[in-house]
Amino acid sequence: MTYDIRHNEAQSQFETTVDGQVAYVAYDLEEPDNIVLTHTIVPDALSGRGIASELVQHALSHARDNKLKVVPQCSYVATFIKRHPEYEELLAQR
Repeated sequence: MTYDIRHNEAQSQFETTVDGQVAYVAYDLEEPDNIVLTHTIVPDALSGRGIASELVQHALSHARDNKLKVVPQCSYVATFIKRHPEYEELLAQR
C-alpha cells in the first residue's frame, strides 16, 4: 500500500495519517548539509502495515533530492539502510 506522506517542515517531520492516527519520521537539520533522522514513530494500532518503511524511504528520497547527507540517529533508520544498501551513499561521514 502507498501512503500519502507529507513533509511537515513546521514540525520537522515526514508524516502520514492512517485511521486518524499520525505516524512520522522526525528530523533535525545540521550544518553544513546533514539531515539527522531522530525518531520513527508508528502507533501500535498501525504496526505491521509497512508504514515505517515508506516513511523512511520518503525521508531518504528527500535527502537524495536535496543533496543532504543522512545521520541515522534512529535505530530503525540505521537498520533500514543496512538492509537497503542502495541508500548507503547518503550516509554522512562521522
